[in-house]
Amino acid sequence: MEMTKCLNEWNPVVEALGEGIQTLLIRKYRTSAERFLLYPTRSYAMNDDFLGAFKAEYHDFVSERKLPEMRDDVAEVRYLAEVVDVMERPSNRLGRFSDYHIWSPEHVRSYLGSRGYVWILRVFRLREPVFTARTRGMVYANTLKPVDISLAEPVIGDDEFSSILEELRG
Repeated sequence: MEMTKCLNEWNPVVEALGEGIQTLLIRKYRTSAERFLLYPTRSYAMNDDFLGAFKAEYHDFVSERKLPEMRDDVAEVRYLAEVVDVMERPSNRLGRFSDYHIWSPEHVRSYLGSRGYVWILRVFRLREPVFTARTRGMVYANTLKPVDISLAEPVIGDDEFSSILEELRG
């Protein structure tokens, strides 16, 4: 099975998802996509203050992973994400999600404003990472070559992911 649909996301967030440190994305909109590749971006890293968007305890993690692996000006795609649930952001529950992402509370509040959505993702590591370019797109794009997703394995085991999902849906 192959896929080309991808979501553009900051590389440290892609890596946090891929290492099981993060299990959600916070967005201003819903998604109709059920699955997509995580395409690492790097433009945010040009801002001098980009570290302020992340919790202090993750600054080393983010600094070490601020840029994606590149070859011939194309990024390495290593992960597939499956949207398990999308929840409208209840203002009184935002703090409960804090253990499941690496962003600073200030970044989350400023990004969401008064309305937003939490996407709970199940992330899978591709058996064979692929260096590929993508089409233009602000949020979603397509990789220029199909990526084999048939042997992707979950980053977080079934039991642990079920517990996380239960906690997030709480």
